[in-house]
Amino acid sequence: MSIIGLHHVQLAMPPDREAEATAFYQGLLGLPRVAKPQHLEARGGCWFESDTTRLHLGVEQDFSPALKAHPALLVEDVDTLQARLYKAGVETNSDEPLPGYDRFYAYDPFGNRMEFLAPSQP
Repeated sequence: MSIIGLHHVQLAMPPDREAEATAFYQGLLGLPRVAKPQHLEARGGCWFESDTTRLHLGVEQDFSPALKAHPALLVEDVDTLQARLYKAGVETNSDEPLPGYDRFYAYDPFGNRMEFLAPSQP
């Protein structure tokens, strides 16, 4: 038995805030929102998926954001994304360099930490 890949990452969100999730994950990050399986719809939350990335948001009644744990999403251009998020009022910040990557952090509308990386240009 061996692990062959990562199927998806799930983050928590507060109840009844799917519109904010869609505005951030689909609107700002460009991850398309996809329908959840019908038997999971009643739980709330929403799923965002592309050919290479699956990020699911599940509702937690006593929600507390992930302030340290985070997904790290590979992007084509960190500078352009950081500028787009900043223009939309999303706070971003840099961290210590990671060899071979340019990166920054931001928080989703619920306070979950997100990392965005792209290979460094020589």
